[in-house]
Amino acid sequence: MLTEYIQEALSRARYELIDDPETPYYGEIPDLPGVWASAVTLEECRRALKETVEGWILLSIKRSLPIPRLGDAEISEVDAEAA
Repeated sequence: MLTEYIQEALSRARYELIDDPETPYYGEIPDLPGVWASAVTLEECRRALKETVEGWILLSIKRSLPIPRLGDAEISEVDAEAA
């Protein structure tokens, strides 16, 4: 469930080169508010964006914030009896 959600989020990422000599690669996931990253290389930007998604999910769960469904991927509570 979690891995699939992160993969789906990353498949929706948009990357661009920005006018910043220190971190010219910028990436964001429009479906997840505030989830963005920048880095020196595209690969570093992808890694940083993945870490940002992970942190965003944890913070959203901690604060009981809604986590949007992304296609077929969603994060939902697991029933205590089923766990």
